[in-house]
Amino acid sequence: MLKYLIMIIFLIPLCLLNNCWWLVHSLMFLSSFIFMIFIYSYADLNMISYFFGVDYFSFSLVLLSFWICSLMITASGSVYLSSYHSNFFVFIVLFLLIMLYCSFSSLSLLSFYIFFEASLVPTLLLILGWGYQPERLQAGIYLIFYTLVASLPLLLVLFSVYDFSGTLYFPLLFDYGSYYFMFYVFMFLAFLVKMPMFLVHLWLPSAHVEAPISGSMILAGVLLKLGGYGIFRVMKIISYLGLKFNYFWLSLGLSGGVIVSFICFRQVDLKSLIAYSSVAHMSMVIGGLMTMNWWGCLGSLSLMIGHGLCSSGLFCLSNIIYERLGSRSLLINKGMINLMPSMALWWFLLSSSNMAAPPSLNLLGELSLLNSIMSWSAFSFFVLIFLSFFKTVYTLYMYSYSQHGIYYSGIYTFSLGYFRENHLLLLHWFPLKILCLIAKYFNY
Repeated sequence: MLKYLIMIIFLIPLCLLNNCWWLVHSLMFLSSFIFMIFIYSYADLNMISYFFGVDYFSFSLVLLSFWICSLMITASGSVYLSSYHSNFFVFIVLFLLIMLYCSFSSLSLLSFYIFFEASLVPTLLLILGWGYQPERLQAGIYLIFYTLVASLPLLLVLFSVYDFSGTLYFPLLFDYGSYYFMFYVFMFLAFLVKMPMFLVHLWLPSAHVEAPISGSMILAGVLLKLGGYGIFRVMKIISYLGLKFNYFWLSLGLSGGVIVSFICFRQVDLKSLIAYSSVAHMSMVIGGLMTMNWWGCLGSLSLMIGHGLCSSGLFCLSNIIYERLGSRSLLINKGMINLMPSMALWWFLLSSSNMAAPPSLNLLGELSLLNSIMSWSAFSFFVLIFLSFFKTVYTLYMYSYSQHGIYYSGIYTFSLGYFRENHLLLLHWFPLKILCLIAKYFNY
């Protein structure tokens, strides 16, 4: 594991050199391909060093982090072209990648917590440094306070775990039974805010709307998955209390997903709509993880990776339009199929993946989650019907409003889309299809 970490660390000195933007970009893609090729058995923890190791769950999420961070540099061409502190920008992306890599491959709960929190710092710098409106300061404060206030009790819980069991090493942890109820609440709260769950989701839309394209990509693509991964890791400690009380989080998550779907219908900002749709997707992931069965865990992993690629691609599309029109409002971004027909194809492909149309990894994840949640309770079927239906409705609303109709008369110049943009969108869409088609190799 350390060889990959050292490979990323040695990219940092290149940030100090001028005109090394595309060199770092190419080397990041190279490192992600090397990590992908050296895939190990999924049976147990592999590549164990003193602090780091991966299993099936963490390998997939580390690879997603590599991929999304590489694509962030592709998407942020405007930072490079305008020479807007591009060296510092690449440094922040690499630092964020190191934090995510260490979070997903940590074998100790304490080191996972430290890297989990440290990933907030480069995200905050991205929003404050390269965001668009003055409101980005407020969005940054929302992000920090929501996540920090929720996760500080988790730190106290970790000390309590260490005091009780004498270790925080993942494979040596055991179920604590009915040791302490608040222990269960604090442990889940930090991860549910990060995902985010309905009622504690308000930081996410504001952060997305104010963040630059790179910030939105990493937020939607990887940072929301830290919460799901954390729940998966700590589930073995609190499975006894989980059997008693998980129904509350599951019910709140699924019903919250339906309510957020209604909120999506009245959004006029493209980024805000995609951000709220992330909350609706994550509600199903929360439901799958709370059932604590293998269908739910594998389904949540598939949906997290599918959503990471798909949502990141949709943010890229909204940014491509924003760079040309200077607005993300659906009232202005109309009739794009007349001006950018090739981009309309990408809108269609990624929107269909967003509503879990076959063949996409989202469909695989949602089918697994339907199985797992309905095995927990048949009555959840009614909520899942609404959740799946409304997901399709708001995605079609987004696609049809942005692509059809009469285009805005104030447009004075345009381009069909650069090669860089088409390449970026292909690298979001292609893995979604390939991973779905080769799913039989992933224990399905």
